[in-house]
Amino acid sequence: MAHRRRIFRASRLTRRPKRRWSRAALGAAGALVVLALGGIGLPAALFGSAPRDQEWSAAAAAVRVVDGDTLRLGERTVRLAGLRSPERGQTCSTAGGAGFDCGAAAAEALSRLLHGRDLSCQIVGRDHFGRALAECRAGELDANRSLVDAGWALAEAPSLEMTEAAARNAGRGLWSHPRGAPPSWQTRR
Repeated sequence: MAHRRRIFRASRLTRRPKRRWSRAALGAAGALVVLALGGIGLPAALFGSAPRDQEWSAAAAAVRVVDGDTLRLGERTVRLAGLRSPERGQTCSTAGGAGFDCGAAAAEALSRLLHGRDLSCQIVGRDHFGRALAECRAGELDANRSLVDAGWALAEAPSLEMTEAAARNAGRGLWSHPRGAPPSWQTRR
């Protein structure tokens, strides 16, 4: 019986030792663990989150209205806590049926409320985007409550529900024509 001879033998260079791959995988996993543990120890502010129990303030010239519930205080962004206003580009209609951008109207109302006033904001948490949630004051004016009272924001905090009810009953802001307001406003009673 004749044995077949191998003409081609795999060289050492074409075979990869399994140990080298397992060492590389172990090294990569170790590096990921070190990075994860290092990330835990880093200040939360590096990731866009807002620390609690801080007060941020800005001179009137540094206050910018982003939208109906978001402000820029210099380089910092805060969202007014306990309320929700329509987003820019959201269409509402007047009693006469004319459409308008109710998000831009809410931003304009907030801009009128804060115009020429220094602002002080107490940080009370953060939203799901990492923006600071704040209760803001411009002197004696409570910005959060005033926007809800003017009818340009819905109350999300129990402390503002009576204010929203008063604006709704008086027909202020978007409450002047509830059928033309965003769907989330139409279901409020």
